[in-house]
Amino acid sequence: MGTMTTQEKSNADNNAESEKSKKIDDEQKLQYGFGFRHVQVLLIFICLTIAYAQRVNMSVAIVAITDRNSTNPDFPEYEWDEKEKSMVLSSFFWGYVVTQIPGGQMAKHFGGKIMLLVSITLCSLLCLLTPTFAAFGWKAVVALRVVQGLCQGCIFPSTHTLLAKWAPPSERGTIGTYCYSGAQFGTVMMLAVSGVLASSAMGWPSIFYLSGVFGLVWAILFMFYGSSSPSDSRDRMSVEERHFIETSLNTTGDAKIIKTPWKEIFTSSAVISLVIAHSAHNWGFWTLLTEIPSYMKSVLHFNIKQNALLSALPYFVMMIMSFILSPFADWLTNKRILQVEFSRKLFNTIGLWIPGLALIALAYITSQEQSSMAVGLVTLAVGINAATYLGFQINHIDLSPNHSGTLMGITNCSANIMSIIAPLLVGFILNDPSDPLQWRIIFFIAAGVYFFGNLQFIIFGKANTQPWNDPDAHRKRNDTIEGVENPAMEY
Repeated sequence: MGTMTTQEKSNADNNAESEKSKKIDDEQKLQYGFGFRHVQVLLIFICLTIAYAQRVNMSVAIVAITDRNSTNPDFPEYEWDEKEKSMVLSSFFWGYVVTQIPGGQMAKHFGGKIMLLVSITLCSLLCLLTPTFAAFGWKAVVALRVVQGLCQGCIFPSTHTLLAKWAPPSERGTIGTYCYSGAQFGTVMMLAVSGVLASSAMGWPSIFYLSGVFGLVWAILFMFYGSSSPSDSRDRMSVEERHFIETSLNTTGDAKIIKTPWKEIFTSSAVISLVIAHSAHNWGFWTLLTEIPSYMKSVLHFNIKQNALLSALPYFVMMIMSFILSPFADWLTNKRILQVEFSRKLFNTIGLWIPGLALIALAYITSQEQSSMAVGLVTLAVGINAATYLGFQINHIDLSPNHSGTLMGITNCSANIMSIIAPLLVGFILNDPSDPLQWRIIFFIAAGVYFFGNLQFIIFGKANTQPWNDPDAHRKRNDTIEGVENPAMEY
C-alpha cells in the first residue's frame, strides 16, 4: 500500500516533464514577447535620446554661433576664440561630474523615475534659454551649461537603477543596450538636423528650442507611463511578467534598502578596474564627439551641412552595431558558449582596441583629398565602440544589482572628469585647427588611453556578484553551504 507502480511512476515523470516544459515555454513567451518592461525600455531610450541631443547640440551649434557666414547670416554671431569655445564645450561636464554619486544615492532612495523626470524637465527648460544667455557672452553660456550638467548628472545612475529592477539577467545585455542606444540616436538626430536647422529661416537658436520642447513632451509621457520597479506597477503589468522578472532577479515585492558599503566599493579591484575602463572610454568618445565637427570643417573643409551629416554618420553606425551585437552577446552567454566575464572582456576589447587602431590611422590623414578615408576611419572608431555596451557599460549590474546606480555614479563621475579634460587639452594643443600634425597628437593620445584602459580591464575586471552587494544574503548562503558540508554542526 502506498507503493507506486512502474506505470504510475512513468505517468508522474511525464507529467512533471510536461509541467517543466510548459513552464519553460511560458518563460520564453515572456522573455521574447512584448511586456510592460519593454514600455520602460522605450521610455528610457527616448529619455537618453533627448538627454544626448541636449548634451551635444552645442558641438555643431558652436560652429554656427561663431561663424554666421557658414549658416543663416540673419542671426547673431559671437567672436569666441578656440580656448573660449573649448570652455563652452567642456563646461557641461563640470556640473555633470558633481551630481553623479549623489544621483545614484537619490535614485536608490527616491526611485529612478522621479530622478529622470526632474532631470530632463529642468534641463529642457535651460535648453530653451540658451540663445538668450549667448547674448550675454560665452561666460553666461558656460554657467548655463554647468547647471545643465548638474541636472543631467543623475541620468545614468538613475537609468542603471531602473535596469537593475526591470532587466532579467537573461535579457540584461539586450535591454541595457537598447536603452543606452538612445544616446547614439540622440547624437545622430541632433548632429544630422542641427546643420539644416542652423541654415534654415529659424537659424541656430532653433537647435536649442527643438531639443528643449521635445524634452518637455517626454516628461509628460514619462509622468504617466514610467515606473521605478515592477512592484510599483502591479495594476499595469501581468502577474506572469512581474513574477518572471522578480524571480529571475531574486526579488519579491518591495525590496529592502541596503546600506551602501562605501569602503568595500572603493577598495574593490573590480570597481577600480571598471572606473579606469569607463574613464578611458569617455576620453576617446568625447574627444571625437566634441571635436570631429571642428576637424571636418578645418582639415577636411566640409561646409556645415556636410559636416553635420558626416559627423552624425559614425553615431548612426554605432547605434546599428549595438542592435546587432547585443542579442548576439546575450545568446552567447545564455547558451553557455561564453562565460559572462569572458564575454564582457571580449566585447570591451572589440569596443576599445579597434577604435584605438582606427585613431592611429586617422592621425596620418593630412589633406582634403583623403577625406573619404578619414570619414571611414572616424565611422569605424565610433561605430565599433558600441561593443562597450556589452563590456564595461553593463558590468555595474553584474557586480552589484543593489548598488548599480551608485556604482554608475562613481564610475561616470570619474569618467566625465576625462570628458572635461579632453576638450580642454584639445584647446591647448590646437593653436591652428587646420594643422593635421596637431590633430595627430590628439588622436595618438586618445588611442593610447583606449589601449591602457582596456588592458587593465582584461587583467582586473570581474563579472560575478560581489559579496558586498547584499552582505546578509551572502552570509546566509555561506552558512547554508557550511551546514551542508558539516552536518554534524546541525542540532
